[in-house]
Amino acid sequence: MKVRVKLFATLRNGRDKDKVYELNEKTKIKDVIEMLNIDRGDVKILLINGQDADFETELNDGDIVAIFPPVGGG
Repeated sequence: MKVRVKLFATLRNGRDKDKVYELNEKTKIKDVIEMLNIDRGDVKILLINGQDADFETELNDGDIVAIFPPVGGG
């Protein structure tokens, strides 16, 4: 299945910011994060197709995953 993964802010460092990956059925978001060598502690917000998700959410063909780190500012 094909899943588009979009990374934001510091998670883009050394990685593609927007890429389509060919993944196995039953792949979960935690598997994608591990594949991209992202520390789970660096992830604050997970979205699938614009909806809240968590590390255990199973992906489907055509999904768009957005991964955000904690956001700072003032």
